[in-house]
Amino acid sequence: MKKLLLIGFVVFMNVAAIAQPGWKWPEDIDKAKEKNALYVDALKSDQYARAVEPHQWLLDNCPDLNESLYINGAKIYEGLEEKEADPAKKLAYQEKAMQMYDDRIKYFGDEAGVLNRKAFRAYKFYKGNKDKYQELMDLFDRTFELNGVDVIDNNLVAYMDVVRRYKLSGGDITDEDVIDKYGLISDIIAEKDAAKSNPKYERYQDNVDKLLTATVDVNCEFIETKLVPKMNETKDPKLAKKVFQLMLSAKCTDSPAFLEAGELVYESDPSYGMAKVLGIKFAAAKEYDKAAKYYDAAIDLSEDNLKKSEIYMNVAQMYANAGQKSTARTNARKALANDPSASDAYTLIGNLYFQSYNDCRKGESRVDDRLVFIAAYNQYQKAGNTTMMAKAQEQFPTIGEIFELGLEEGQSMTVGCWINETVILQKNPN
Repeated sequence: MKKLLLIGFVVFMNVAAIAQPGWKWPEDIDKAKEKNALYVDALKSDQYARAVEPHQWLLDNCPDLNESLYINGAKIYEGLEEKEADPAKKLAYQEKAMQMYDDRIKYFGDEAGVLNRKAFRAYKFYKGNKDKYQELMDLFDRTFELNGVDVIDNNLVAYMDVVRRYKLSGGDITDEDVIDKYGLISDIIAEKDAAKSNPKYERYQDNVDKLLTATVDVNCEFIETKLVPKMNETKDPKLAKKVFQLMLSAKCTDSPAFLEAGELVYESDPSYGMAKVLGIKFAAAKEYDKAAKYYDAAIDLSEDNLKKSEIYMNVAQMYANAGQKSTARTNARKALANDPSASDAYTLIGNLYFQSYNDCRKGESRVDDRLVFIAAYNQYQKAGNTTMMAKAQEQFPTIGEIFELGLEEGQSMTVGCWINETVILQKNPN
């Protein structure tokens, strides 16, 4: 009776083992379990060579035993590869490790997830082996195709380096292909950064940018001939962003295409930074209406008073350059309203007054005509601009001119013209 119970217990345990979720034990379950225990024990103690034989037996006799067979198999051969000095044996171990990833996909699926891991390991193995560059290129292409934004971070810069190595070694890839892959990587970095806001993504993008310029000669002519026509045809904001960034890096910001790209990007994704850049560039091109449009947008898109002040100063300078002094002063005052410490705004207003002598002089009284310089002096004084204060004082009326008109130093007088301010009459100190 006891013997029957013992036999029944053993049968029950074997059935339970065979039915264990995620495991497919072969008929010779005892031997399989023994081999599994042997290789796992060896792996845990980093005795990779001792793990090979029992692990290989499992691969040969029950290849669909469990997914861990291939996860651990990769660890075994990666461990052997790391310790091996002989180049031929090292390569053999590398290829065996790669086979573990492929067989894992064959028996257990999840191609996207497995290739995500395989790609970076392959990059570390093969980045110095030109004979493997085509294989690396195909692997990374497929990995990014399947994973998109879910590609692991380690593969981002690695992919661009694979592109560089493949291209420079004579691989079958055009400059346009390089740009397309660069754009794909950059877009994924941007998406990851938007989701996690981690400074590391800025470093990744910087490295990817450097690898691009090391791969193809991204000059203004290249961008104008290879990318701009397609951008103009498709109006694709992602391509426009790429063109904008590349032109910025290549210092092609005077090209009309730079502004065209910026406008396409802004239309797709309005931002303070892009509005500010467009405002500055259109102002420099003397397209003041467009510049004002984007400057106004930049102000609306920011809740930071210091940023608002900076934009108002840009607007003030733009109108000053255009000869619209009153409008320039209005915007300089808005800059001060948002940032009272903006001393440049006082200097700008002082310059507007200083430069208004010829516009405002009537030629009837040297004292009245020179009140603009006293008004300018007052603004320079608020700015702490001692150099311009001295220059303004040089233009003050003399004490003789003041007495000649029956006036007194220290009395209040009104500056007419567009300035329309009251000042205290002062004499020329020289």
